[in-house]
Amino acid sequence: QVQLVESGGGLVQAGGSLRLSCAASGRTFSSDRLGWFRQAPGKEREIVATIKNSGDTTYADSVKGRFTISRDNAKNTVYLQMNSLKPEDTAVYYCAAKIRGYGVTNSRSYGYWGQGTQVTVSS
Repeated sequence: QVQLVESGGGLVQAGGSLRLSCAASGRTFSSDRLGWFRQAPGKEREIVATIKNSGDTTYADSVKGRFTISRDNAKNTVYLQMNSLKPEDTAVYYCAAKIRGYGVTNSRSYGYWGQGTQVTVSS
C-alpha cells in the first residue's frame, strides 16, 4: 500500500519556523515531482511548493523567500522548511506526488495524498 505521511505541524507564533516532513512508503518517488499543498478553512487547496527529481523547485508567490522545499531520495522523504510564518499561513498542509499531466500547479496532477498536518500561526 502506497502512503505519504506528513508530520511536523503545530502551533507557532508569527515570525516563527516549522519544518514539515512527508515520508513515503510502498513505492519509491525518486523519479517523481513531489509537492506541498495547503488548505485553509473555507478555501480551496492551493499549491505551496514542488520539487522535481532533479532538485528543481517551484514556489507560490506567497511563500517565496520564506519557505524551502527539499527532498532526500534515500529516505523517500520530502521536507518543507517554513520560516517567517504569518497568520495567513495557517492551514492543513498536504504532500502528494505528481502522477498526471494537468500541470505542475494543478492539484489534479497529484495523487497519493497524505492525511495532512495542521499548521496554526498565531498573531
